[in-house]
Amino acid sequence: MDLARLSPSRRRLLAAGLLLVVAGALLLRHVGGGGAARPAVAPLRPARAAASSRPQLVVDVVGAVRRPGLYRLRPGTRIADAVALAGGSTARAELTLVNLAAPLADGEQVVVPSRSSVGAAIAASPPAAGASPTAPLDLNTATPEQLDALPGIGPATAAKIVAFRQAHGAFHSVDELDAVPGIGPSRIAQLKGLVLP
Repeated sequence: MDLARLSPSRRRLLAAGLLLVVAGALLLRHVGGGGAARPAVAPLRPARAAASSRPQLVVDVVGAVRRPGLYRLRPGTRIADAVALAGGSTARAELTLVNLAAPLADGEQVVVPSRSSVGAAIAASPPAAGASPTAPLDLNTATPEQLDALPGIGPATAAKIVAFRQAHGAFHSVDELDAVPGIGPSRIAQLKGLVLP
């Protein structure tokens, strides 16, 4: 096409058309794909890198939950967060025995008991208070009912022992019971031989 032979009005019309095509292409690039997508994606990459470099807790969630297994959580999360990640509790869960507000520790096992396992634990619990159990009770696996059967430990103190264990991890010695509210040196002396860490 020879632009010199076109009339001035046709040249203006052609220039205006080209200008509209260029403006439309720039607008599409900015709105549709190129301009808007880059700022939205760019901040996500550093955030993902930062999230993966943060320390994480690994906890084992077992018992009456929908998806038992190992889960990674950020520090400062609670047992309720771990149970939620495991799909929540099942209809048979006995959540009154779990301190959902307790903070998690790395390597901790969160046990959500079911009503049937609580019944079995009660049936298999040591003899009533004052009677001598045949074997020492493991502080790290004992149920509240088993702890309640120990001399000088009532339901409230048993619940405190379980809550302390969930919040701070496993007991490494019987003397660590001193950190549980309501248990002092005389009670620890009374429990020696009856419990083990």
